[in-house]
Amino acid sequence: MTGVAWPAIVAIGVGTLLLRASFLYLYERIDLPPRGERALELVPAAVLSALVAPSLLAPEGAVTVVGNDRLVAGVAALVVAWTTENIFATLAVGFVVLLGLQYLV
Repeated sequence: MTGVAWPAIVAIGVGTLLLRASFLYLYERIDLPPRGERALELVPAAVLSALVAPSLLAPEGAVTVVGNDRLVAGVAALVVAWTTENIFATLAVGFVVLLGLQYLV
């Protein structure tokens, strides 16, 4: 690498750190309106959905509904999560359904 690359990498890293730390610093000192706090409460669910949905709907790159074992296991886990609100039961059912569909069918 040239002599300019390392200072640029360090500057970008410091800038990223300061940007992320500023949200933590400001969140403690600024009172958000109730609507803003409600929106921030929904961020983890939105991020998790964005991470999980592509692997359930398009495990091989294209959206497939018929023959999609992951989608069936995800729906089964969703039903268990909705009815029991137990994370261990949700994980167990999703895992067992997925393994059952992959190895028995």
